[in-house]
Amino acid sequence: MRFLEIKPLTPEHLPDAVELDRLCFGGIWAIEGYRRELESPNSDLLGLWTWDGAGTGTPPLQNRAGTGTPPLQVPPTLIGIGCLWAILEEAHIIMLAIHPQFQRQGLGQALLLALLKSAGDRQLERSTLEVRESNLAAVSLYKKFGFKEAGRRKRYYEDTGEDALVMWRSGLEKPEFQQYLAVEKVQMCARLNQKKWHWAIDNFEL
Repeated sequence: MRFLEIKPLTPEHLPDAVELDRLCFGGIWAIEGYRRELESPNSDLLGLWTWDGAGTGTPPLQNRAGTGTPPLQVPPTLIGIGCLWAILEEAHIIMLAIHPQFQRQGLGQALLLALLKSAGDRQLERSTLEVRESNLAAVSLYKKFGFKEAGRRKRYYEDTGEDALVMWRSGLEKPEFQQYLAVEKVQMCARLNQKKWHWAIDNFEL
């Protein structure tokens, strides 16, 4: 049985974050960059962890009221990072990364949902991000969550000279948005369970 947990990063997680950054992006931020995000009151830096609890016979916890976590067979592994900046009424999603070995399993959706939940908790009204136009899986994910293309930044990515699509999502502060996230979360959890993923602790109750 494979367990998942999303929670804020802390200083001891930063070396793993830098290594995941290298695997996903070729090394955008050094450890000092991640430390600045931790210290900024306007930044939410979240991590997605997994560990193997196969054979423990311990059911996953569904909320923070649980009385323990499943026994660890190996230390948890950081397999995802998400970061947003709160600027005025806007949530700028500046990073969403899943370890290459764990992509295309619905885990990016889980991390995006957690970021949007954090934006809603901050009472932000809109969210924006940039994405490579060739990253069709990411574009599809953002559109699923109501993001719309609002423009593009020419030759934004230095490594390929590729354009970035600028995408926006409004209405984060409205009650119906929280209801929308709650429905998406139920459906997402069902899909993850089918793939043998289970939440150990739900730190992002809706």
